[in-house]
Amino acid sequence: MEKVSVFVNVACLYIRMKMMEETAATQVAWVLSYVQGGVAEAWKDNLLDELAKGESEVETAEQLFAKIKDDFGETSEEERKIEQLRTIEQGGRTCDKYVQEFKKVARGSGYEGRPLIKEFKRGLNGSIRRKLAEAEELPTTIGEWQEKAVRLDRNQRQSRMEERMLGRNAARPGGNAQPREGGPYGGRGGQIT
Repeated sequence: MEKVSVFVNVACLYIRMKMMEETAATQVAWVLSYVQGGVAEAWKDNLLDELAKGESEVETAEQLFAKIKDDFGETSEEERKIEQLRTIEQGGRTCDKYVQEFKKVARGSGYEGRPLIKEFKRGLNGSIRRKLAEAEELPTTIGEWQEKAVRLDRNQRQSRMEERMLGRNAARPGGNAQPREGGPYGGRGGQIT
């Protein structure tokens, strides 16, 4: 499905540049010669049978392109965007990256308001989503949700990095390790015993 638009555009351009003088039947045959593999191969064989019997409505390359788009193409850009919106997730990437991809996918999806916020929240990592839900003042717009999510994600990542650094320092001699009870030399009250 993803390759249909590219295939049709390239074939259409080639016909306009190199095959305008050819008959419609030759143009259709040329396009079909590039329809190969899997389901497309069986689809082409069926269409060739229909053409041979005079049972096909395809007479021109334009009609063939329309049939290819109908049979193999995506139903619409909006539906493709909606599907992406419903499946996009933050995963291991930063919330900054998730927000940017979400904005790109949301554009042209027809989603706005509460449905858009719902899909955004669904794709967030659980810890960020929970912290947002527990906030004293809940965001009300998609922009506010995205801004707060990015801030929380940055804070969470910074906190984890600091914890790792503190853990490394505590393990090193002369690091932030705390003296044992009784002072640095054991015993009581810091006395040598």
